[in-house]
Amino acid sequence: MKYKGSCLCGEVTFEIEGEFENFFLCHCERCRKDTGSAHAANLFSSTAKLRWLSGENKAKIFNYNSEGHIKSFCSNCGSALPNIQFDGNLLVVPAGCIDSDIHMKPQGHIFYANKASWDNDLESVQKFEELPKG
Repeated sequence: MKYKGSCLCGEVTFEIEGEFENFFLCHCERCRKDTGSAHAANLFSSTAKLRWLSGENKAKIFNYNSEGHIKSFCSNCGSALPNIQFDGNLLVVPAGCIDSDIHMKPQGHIFYANKASWDNDLESVQKFEELPKG
């Protein structure tokens, strides 16, 4: 399988060739802060290969307290980007930066005990096709 991806401003583009073994929604406090949302949505692969097509020099890495909580992002727009962890043995890809269709669903919620207090029954919240008026 081949996936294309990019950041919001389009400065960074990449291609991933291979399969993802896992897809998790992480509710840990660090992932919630990384995304500014209820959870991070990350794909994981021990075999897929990442190839930067443009803007690799714009991809910056933040390693929280050198503990291994790693976030890669575009230095221009701040969008989350793929990164390679565990001595090159694990590719971690934020699902939202993939432009291609992803043909797998998340396999589970991890660190669910740490979920945000407002992250309950969200499927019952009113849905809008665009920003509601007034």
